[in-house]
Amino acid sequence: MNESVRDRLDPLPPSAKLVYYVLDAEGRYDQTGLAEATRLSTRTVRFAVDKLADAGLVEEGFCPTDARRSVYEPATGVDTETSPTAAVAEE
Repeated sequence: MNESVRDRLDPLPPSAKLVYYVLDAEGRYDQTGLAEATRLSTRTVRFAVDKLADAGLVEEGFCPTDARRSVYEPATGVDTETSPTAAVAEE
């Protein structure tokens, strides 16, 4: 995990950090799968995923087996993005 990801995770609640670490280690999960893997409630998982999505760390996609469900995975390109503080430092 690079410094940019750590900087984005730092202000987030512990539940969001746990969800991110599970997604980063295991790959794609739906909300129920994340709740089982983290032992958090589905409501807490939903809150954590929303926070991670706002930080640009998680992407939401459609479940291939059930279109009513969403699956979550670490955002692509997070490692290559420049953080706002790095952009200021370069100027």
